[in-house]
Amino acid sequence: MKGRISKIGSYAISSSIRDQHQQPCISCTTFNILAPIYKRLSQKDQSLRESDNRAYWHGRNHRILDWLLYERSSIICLQEFWVGNEELVNMYEKRLGDAGYLSYKLGRTNNRGDGLLTAVHKDYFRVVNSRDLLFNDCGDRVAQLLHVELVPPYSQYDAHQEVLIVNTHLLFPHDSTLSIVRLQQVYKILQYVESYQKEVNLSPMPIILCGDWNGSKRGHVYKFLRSQGFVSSYDTAHRYTDSDAHKWVSHRNHRVFGMFRYLLRRASLTAEDAFAFLKTDNDGDHITFMGFCETLRQLNLTGHCNGLTTKEIKDLWIQADIDGNGFLDYKEFQQRIWNQNWSEQREAADGEAKGNQEQTVGFSVKNAVLFPPEVEKGRWPENYSLSDHARLTVVFSPIRMPCSQLVGEA
Repeated sequence: MKGRISKIGSYAISSSIRDQHQQPCISCTTFNILAPIYKRLSQKDQSLRESDNRAYWHGRNHRILDWLLYERSSIICLQEFWVGNEELVNMYEKRLGDAGYLSYKLGRTNNRGDGLLTAVHKDYFRVVNSRDLLFNDCGDRVAQLLHVELVPPYSQYDAHQEVLIVNTHLLFPHDSTLSIVRLQQVYKILQYVESYQKEVNLSPMPIILCGDWNGSKRGHVYKFLRSQGFVSSYDTAHRYTDSDAHKWVSHRNHRVFGMFRYLLRRASLTAEDAFAFLKTDNDGDHITFMGFCETLRQLNLTGHCNGLTTKEIKDLWIQADIDGNGFLDYKEFQQRIWNQNWSEQREAADGEAKGNQEQTVGFSVKNAVLFPPEVEKGRWPENYSLSDHARLTVVFSPIRMPCSQLVGEA
């Protein structure tokens, strides 16, 4: 099968050829293209934006499209897409459509002007469904969910091999209180994906998370995603590791508790110390609702406009108070907050037993490349003007694996 190859630095990204084992590959490009309404043209006059000069934004976005169509990735996920400009939207839809892509756009809430665009190539996928997720938070952020099915020859293992693709752009952490907002945004995405899987009764399948996460590997979002079983495609391709690489479960509910647990353990507390911390000034061997609320406040999960709502706090408490007596004893604390609870352990065990018998199709990461290539060495080239972000392209090869070994790609 002949395909197009883009030479990027010292690598070759192939989007429509077979790998060395003659397996068909698919590829995914994620790119924050810098909306013209945010691109400054002058350091002296900060109010002068590219959106004021059609020749500038029109030419730059045509060059972006030139690169995207030259690479011809199977999946394209764009952030800061200028949905508020009809001419630019039509430009992308026309050029992508002429090249065989199906594209879906979503603007941020409150008419912020920019948003997301996700496109999949018809040679690789059939779109089963698309959903929009509105966070309705202080950042007016949104996410897209595409449910797609591989078409031959990429569906060689399974005639109905399906994939879930998520595209998002998280809030930038301008101050410490926004860290919880970002964690809530990720939580909402994972919760939405999980509810969608249940709604349409989906079998285990690959989940590809794309977007501008506005954070690093040292940040809470990355570590939380890792704790939920997602792996970095770029790290996998380059054999990078992190300290929590072993933390994978095939399925987990109550991700708010996962976020709560993550923050407690980040403080290097033992289970006994964490239980005492939640008891606050209570002399008994239990946690009161007041102590629970105070702990949430000290962890910066409440007490500000971006924190958990009163309803969310009460829902957490009801889930944690297993026997409903109005207190949390040490056993309830361990089951609901510190460790996986019994139902989660049962789900994981059932999933593992089922996975040992059932097979599914996942993705093996063959390569991952950032462009411009200088950023892989920690440098930003002064002559790069397409965006203030690098784009990432990843090549995947479908492989058959037990359901229990399926992980998500971020």
